[in-house]
Amino acid sequence: MPKFKEALERGKEARRQQEEYPRDEKAEHGAPLADFGAQARTWLNDVVVASLEAAKADVAGEITVDIDTAPRRQVKASTPSIRFQIYRKRGPEKKIRRTFTVSVQLSGGVSVSAPGIVAKDVGNIGDRSDERFRNLVAELIEDAARGTGI
Repeated sequence: MPKFKEALERGKEARRQQEEYPRDEKAEHGAPLADFGAQARTWLNDVVVASLEAAKADVAGEITVDIDTAPRRQVKASTPSIRFQIYRKRGPEKKIRRTFTVSVQLSGGVSVSAPGIVAKDVGNIGDRSDERFRNLVAELIEDAARGTGI
């Protein structure tokens, strides 16, 4: 019997809290969750795509950087991602293409992964700095230039 009384009291308390907040404030409380996808996509465009485009321009003669900003199956995903490839343009040996995925987790953390490697943390969408991501891209370009892949 005490469990039911506790549940009844919790229900009454929840109703009182709902009545205390006007509808506009309730909408504001739910807004950050709805905006997460937009914030993540903005971070990916401002930091990741901009860094990849700069790298692409810098190494255009030797290394190719292909960017896929909208993977088909994740167009409306709540946790957006971007895929890119880095590989050598020239050379008698077979081109080694490795596809990397930049993913945003619900916590706001951003990581880069590829098949066969451990995901690497490159920051948080709250941090507008691109330094960590640029450093990782520089490492990937060096590996591609050496022909090691990672």
